[in-house]
Amino acid sequence: MKQLIIASFCLLGVFGVQAQGKFPPVDKSPLDISFYPNNYPILKIQDKVSEPLLARVIYSRPQKNGRRVFGELVEYGSVWRLGANEATELELFKDAKIGNVKIKKGRYTLYAIPTESKWTLILNRETDTWGAFKYDSKKDVTRIDLPVQASGDAIESFGMYFEKNNNAVHLVMGWDDVMVRLPLVF
Repeated sequence: MKQLIIASFCLLGVFGVQAQGKFPPVDKSPLDISFYPNNYPILKIQDKVSEPLLARVIYSRPQKNGRRVFGELVEYGSVWRLGANEATELELFKDAKIGNVKIKKGRYTLYAIPTESKWTLILNRETDTWGAFKYDSKKDVTRIDLPVQASGDAIESFGMYFEKNNNAVHLVMGWDDVMVRLPLVF
């Protein structure tokens, strides 16, 4: 009888359980993940992995929607979360070098300070944060200036992917009509 009463309370939502919950609406800036090597989870289940998992980036993809992005939507000279919603996170599965700085494997937040000619990319210890509202420069691991390159075509959704380039892996970031490349040496 005691179990029946507890079950009835649960069904009625007495313990905070709602019988009819609602899913949140679809976000306008969907969450995405990129791996190096590219498509690592698919390669893994197909037993086609030829090199170890080195890095993963988790980020949200805001849309251009006819707006001018850099210098307006994303202010020049201000810290940007490098995407939308939660701040972008980079996970390194092996120690790496960014510029001349050795970075231990682990999770980090990526921020950027864009200008017309360069982005200052910031690797920060604080993780699991929304936006750049609580950005604390005292938790920076390193900063590196990356030259802005023309993308050729307008990029509607902010995107990130990894590409192998000689002895480095580049995290390529692009949106609107610009892109930058962050070299990671493992």
